[in-house]
Amino acid sequence: SVGDLFAGALLPGLMLVGLYMAYQLLVALVRPKAAPAMPPEHGVNRHQLVAALAPPVILLIAVLGSILAGIATPTEAAGVGAVGAFMLGALRMSERPAWPIWMGGGALVAVLALANIADLRLASGAPAGMRAIAIAAAFALTAVVFLSVAIAIRRLHRARVLFSILHATMLITVMVYTILIGAAVFSLVFRGLGGDNAVHHLLANLPGGSASAVLVVMAVIFFLGFFLDFIEITFVVVPIVAPVLLVMGVDPIWLGIMIAINLQTSFLTPPFGFALFYLRGVAPDTVRTGDIYRGAVPFVLIQILSLGLLALWPALATWLPRVIFGL
Repeated sequence: SVGDLFAGALLPGLMLVGLYMAYQLLVALVRPKAAPAMPPEHGVNRHQLVAALAPPVILLIAVLGSILAGIATPTEAAGVGAVGAFMLGALRMSERPAWPIWMGGGALVAVLALANIADLRLASGAPAGMRAIAIAAAFALTAVVFLSVAIAIRRLHRARVLFSILHATMLITVMVYTILIGAAVFSLVFRGLGGDNAVHHLLANLPGGSASAVLVVMAVIFFLGFFLDFIEITFVVVPIVAPVLLVMGVDPIWLGIMIAINLQTSFLTPPFGFALFYLRGVAPDTVRTGDIYRGAVPFVLIQILSLGLLALWPALATWLPRVIFGL
């Protein structure tokens, strides 16, 4: 499930962050001029740091925590994330008092906590006693959340950013569904022509068994990441190769995290690396595109190193889901 993959990605993600931090520290020690200290006048105090980091971190914990704790399905958790994003946007884009937004955020967290400790399903029978009180409290808290979201939407509308948000969301959704429909058609044609059998025969007959098959698939995905969007690879390539690897006995959670880290590398590989495009857009003209490409090489190597470490120790991806969900 998605919750299994989220849990499986936690330790590899922290490992990747640690590798990035270690590389940055090494560069700062070896070449101090490459990582100069921030001037005091540009620094931030502790209050500013907490105010900037606390809201998104709380939202992240609410979304992922609700999935890992079994409180919400991934779709429901995505709704929580969307509501929280509206609130955060209103906090940043409006100068009006922030207490209605904070009150709504607190009510949202309270609803999630209440759903974890009490049965709020009306279909479970007539509410009575403490359960009736919990359901009434949940309705009241939900009303506060709705009111806070309405205030947030109104503030975003007045800031003239609501339409651009909805327009960008619509474009991304249409793009994803277009790719999904095309991938479904491609998969049907591919299977109709016997392509899946050919792929299964190719991977199953590689010397070295499942290890060689996984290595070949990872190499192909890495190469495609230079030219294709990660969404296209996810919807077109993964449905073709993943079933074959699963039949060969590869752990699905470990395979999913391996593919995810590999796809993340595509953000750093030219010529279509999205992270490189973003950096090119904000970097000054004195920074050449070639400099950006060369600067991305160590981070690509770190991604490959993390893939190798995860391949050597699959428990990095499988241990936490086993502990949380008993897999």
